[in-house]
Amino acid sequence: MTEVSYTRKFFIVLVALIFFLPIWWLAASSFRPSDSIFRYLSPIGIYTFWPDEWTLRNVVGIWDSPFGLAICNSMVVSMITVVVGLALCSTAAFALAVLEFPFRNAVFVVVAISFLIPFDTIAIPLYSIMRMFGLQDSYAGLVLPGLGDGFAIFLLRQFFLGIPKEIRESAIVDGMGWFRIYYSIYLPLSVPAMVSAALILFISQWHAYLWPLLIAPSADYKVAAVAIAQFASANRTDYGPMFAGALFIAVIPMAVLTILQRYYSASIAATGSKE
Repeated sequence: MTEVSYTRKFFIVLVALIFFLPIWWLAASSFRPSDSIFRYLSPIGIYTFWPDEWTLRNVVGIWDSPFGLAICNSMVVSMITVVVGLALCSTAAFALAVLEFPFRNAVFVVVAISFLIPFDTIAIPLYSIMRMFGLQDSYAGLVLPGLGDGFAIFLLRQFFLGIPKEIRESAIVDGMGWFRIYYSIYLPLSVPAMVSAALILFISQWHAYLWPLLIAPSADYKVAAVAIAQFASANRTDYGPMFAGALFIAVIPMAVLTILQRYYSASIAATGSKE
């Protein structure tokens, strides 16, 4: 192995370590008393990243608070978004990749532009519309804006374009309709892209903050990203439970990504292919 290869590996490990240390400090701080979280930050030593006193009070305490319900709400909202969003995004991507209809390219341009627009710019008008339909403090209000994800549609369309058209032409000759072709041929061949789209939908919904804060102010519908703020007030911030809650918010998508990352890599590699 050449010296260049060793140098490259060294820098990769160094960069990974730089990104990993804050996460480790967050995890370690979740298992130490709140009054000692910042005690060993300066100077940095072994106890900065390894608690001198371990406690489960922070981790257990968040489940005795409304944060436990918020975690459950986040899971429900994210899973509904993944299931329904995949159905909508995959059918839209199939239509844009396979079907011939007027202004198809123009529709695709609109879809591509949609995920480049910051959500903050449309949050208030969207809130007014949802309020008009009485969707405040409801799972429907939390879920609906995340269903039609432009990037997920783009990813799936590009993957569908890489499937040889001869396959669907043979299916048409055999008498299969468009929905049968979509369901029986394109979906089974697009498992990596479907998993990647599911990850996009899940993570975007899991980490959503502004929209749940606007549409669901009630404690019964608060999600984890919003509920974690309950540990901070004007007079006092309880960093122990806050860090424990942040750890749960970070670990769940991290575990999902770790398990499914090979599908994500495969779909991204095939995104630029064309038929």
